[in-house]
Amino acid sequence: MRSLAENRSGKATFVEKKYMQILDQPIIATGELSFVAPDRLEKRTVTPKPETLILDGDVLTIERPGKATRTVSLQEHPEVAGFIESIRGTLAGNLSALKTFYDVTLTGSADNWQLTLKPRQNRLRSVFDHIAISGSQAEVRSVELEQRDGDHSEMAITRSRIAR
Repeated sequence: MRSLAENRSGKATFVEKKYMQILDQPIIATGELSFVAPDRLEKRTVTPKPETLILDGDVLTIERPGKATRTVSLQEHPEVAGFIESIRGTLAGNLSALKTFYDVTLTGSADNWQLTLKPRQNRLRSVFDHIAISGSQAEVRSVELEQRDGDHSEMAITRSRIAR
């Protein structure tokens, strides 16, 4: 967590596979991620449909071409806030923020670690079972989300550049 906390910003590309029980094949999305500590996170999806999610503090902005921009306050949507904190808290190396929402288990070594987050709050537990975040040293390499309804997603992350 200390190594992650030393990263003040970073950029990466991602490939996300969403497996849904109602579909025979996963939905595959690609794009870019950027993070500026302590609380700005941006996900720009390029394929299959362009979309930008910008988290700045406690405000989530959703931009889609041809549609009105939506702004959501995380205080009004605690289940969204809990999920977002799993990523933001990990990238910031903020263990106390993670423990607010999750029971946290860290396994492996510095070169090959996995952080398993199990929701502590009923609202989060009703949506998903756990989040597994894997990496090496101060680099997050994958995020897996296992939902209660059997659907799940896997995001592979490739670092573009990290500024300290």
